[in-house]
Amino acid sequence: MLHIGCHLSASKGFEAMGKTALEIGADTFQFFTRNPRGSQAKTLDLQDVQKLRTLLNKHHFAPLIAHAPYTLNPASADPHTREFARQTLADDLARMEHLPGNLYNFHPGSHVGQGTDEGIRLIIEALNAVLTPGQHTTVLLETMAGKGSEIGRSFEELKQILDGVKLNDKMGVCLDTCHIHDAGYSLAELDDTLTAFDKQIGLARLKAIHLNDSLNPQGAHKDRHAPIGQGHIGTERLAQVINHPALQGLPFCLETPNDLDGYAREIALLRSLYRE
Repeated sequence: MLHIGCHLSASKGFEAMGKTALEIGADTFQFFTRNPRGSQAKTLDLQDVQKLRTLLNKHHFAPLIAHAPYTLNPASADPHTREFARQTLADDLARMEHLPGNLYNFHPGSHVGQGTDEGIRLIIEALNAVLTPGQHTTVLLETMAGKGSEIGRSFEELKQILDGVKLNDKMGVCLDTCHIHDAGYSLAELDDTLTAFDKQIGLARLKAIHLNDSLNPQGAHKDRHAPIGQGHIGTERLAQVINHPALQGLPFCLETPNDLDGYAREIALLRSLYRE
């Protein structure tokens, strides 16, 4: 079965997101935990959260993906920025306990000139400070395109982070098709790319896929998402992604530039291309 959804706005509440997902043919979705360019999170409406949990169970949703704000950078050279990242990570994970068994995804960070190794050390330090043995959320490192001083542009960099985290069983990876394409990995040779991922990280660590086309050629290191079939990856290669035997059962989430009608069309297209 293909588990697919898209990024939805949390502005109208949790149950509303679940109902919107069903209306557009989705059985998973992604949402920001707070303003993606800010810091404040709304007070949780626990009744609304419970209504979503009831809806998820009734309609057999795949795991949801909560996305950290873009302002979060645990690899920063600025101690205040690092402290904000730690506080946000800890607060988001505490809030996610009201939606147990789901996923929390974040961009690993940018070393801003300190060097990759120092950035990775700081990311590990932050994760070791916030992860707890009893948490019911899996934290995902997202594969990155490699623009600027981004960390996570290679499977090797993600492996370095994972290897340093003490509560390793609480960690996983979200693979973004646009990002790995822009980082230089080939989706035309998907078997080879997944073999490389398995060798470095292990496919058991792969917990979710961001399914996006790219406005840029392979290896551009720019990170500009495109609608399905309107970029350099193309519909055929993305269809191979959703049908690959090693990726079955994972939640696929669209982050393409779209409105809800556009997402509904893309979800219908991808379901039509999925081979049961």
